[in-house]
Amino acid sequence: MALRVRALTPEESTMLERLARSRKAAARSVERACIIWQSSQGPLVPAIARELGVCEPTVRLWLKRFNAHGLAGLADEPRPGPPRTYTPAQVSALIAAVLTKPEALGLPFANWTLDRLVAYLSERHGIAMKRTRVDEILIAEGIRWRTQETWFGGRLDPAFAEKRGPSFACIPSHRRKA
Repeated sequence: MALRVRALTPEESTMLERLARSRKAAARSVERACIIWQSSQGPLVPAIARELGVCEPTVRLWLKRFNAHGLAGLADEPRPGPPRTYTPAQVSALIAAVLTKPEALGLPFANWTLDRLVAYLSERHGIAMKRTRVDEILIAEGIRWRTQETWFGGRLDPAFAEKRGPSFACIPSHRRKA
């Protein structure tokens, strides 16, 4: 007996047709919708596989999942992988530290660096985390801070410009075009 898609509801039919023709949806979602949509039009698994350029087991997989779970069956299932290294509580401790001024925590510096964060997490919270991992977590959370440069920004000496003198001698002159 040939594998076919079950009868589609009007809502499923509308959603599948829209998704199969979409230019903005993810390619895998469009491909899965095309498989189901074409199967609802009558062709068998080998013809659908040839038409879409996929293998027959792929067509069978998505037909079976759609028949069992409907449109929700076309979504990706969670994939196995290694367990998370740091718990959500440890990540939240890192984020809370970054969003707090070091002076408010009784630390002798005004700005965080990755090394200071690693030391703080290790000493105060007992979290052993490398600076590269701290950076990855902060990037994933969308947290960025500007690196403080001692030579950039306002001068400490208000009379610096008068003491420095004119700076025209250090600016190269432009050659005039003939």
